[in-house]
Amino acid sequence: MYFLYILHSQLLDKFYIGHTNDPDERILRHNRGGDKFTSKGQPWILVYKEQFQTKELAYKREREIKKWKSKKLIQKLISSAG
Repeated sequence: MYFLYILHSQLLDKFYIGHTNDPDERILRHNRGGDKFTSKGQPWILVYKEQFQTKELAYKREREIKKWKSKKLIQKLISSAG
C-alpha cells in the first residue's frame, strides 16, 4: 500500500505534500531534518492521508494536489476528511 500524505508546520504555517509506503517512518524522517525544506519547519504534524494500491496512483494524487497551488483548497480537503 502507498499513501499520499499532507503535513503541516505551525512554525511556518505551510503544508508539505508527499507520498510513501510507510507514513510513520516518513514523518519521523521529516522531523529529524532529513529533507531540506522540512528541516526548517519542525515539528511537522500529519493532517491528512489517502491510501492507494500502487506508488504510481499515490504519486499521481500528489501531483494533482500540488497543481492546485492553493492553501485554501488544501485546507478544504483536510477539513472535509474530518
